[in-house]
Amino acid sequence: MTTTIERTANHRVTTDNAVIPPVTGTIRQAETTGRKATRYALAGLRLALGWIFLWAFLDKLFGLGHGTAAEQAWINGGSPTRGFLGNAVAGPFADFYRGFAGAAWADWLFMIGLAAVGTALILGVGMRVAAAAGGLMMVLMWTAVLPPANNPFMDDHLIYAGVLLVLALTAAGDTLGLGRLWARVPIVKRLPFLR
Repeated sequence: MTTTIERTANHRVTTDNAVIPPVTGTIRQAETTGRKATRYALAGLRLALGWIFLWAFLDKLFGLGHGTAAEQAWINGGSPTRGFLGNAVAGPFADFYRGFAGAAWADWLFMIGLAAVGTALILGVGMRVAAAAGGLMMVLMWTAVLPPANNPFMDDHLIYAGVLLVLALTAAGDTLGLGRLWARVPIVKRLPFLR
């Protein structure tokens, strides 16, 4: 039996004069059940929120009948922003939002934002950019209906913005997503905010 008796220059020397080099690399601790459950819960929230954004895009694009009738679909000449910004806005910013309801640039920005944020969340890539863009969209939608109908200030738009922030801060794209692979892309290595 070999017994380690001394250390010299980061090497271990055993009683039979064998030299054991130091262990290199990182040592990973076993993941606890709680941490694993948290990772999967956050991944589930990421996928669910991604689907909310992506569904809004698809419904407005094709008029799937849930929020947008087929004749009002974007591909049929409808405007994704005219209905809500033209009729449903309220509060101190109502005139501001009505001013560009149905404008082509607003339609394009809104639809690109929905598609990009939804896709990024579903894939688990670009979580920081998706969280910033999606959070901004949610806060703008919140300001369009101030005060909210059921609370003096809080509504689901602010909750979604907070969830997006948590997803970005916890690397939620790494579980059930392509986040780890995305992190290895050269431009993402150079510009970590793209992570």
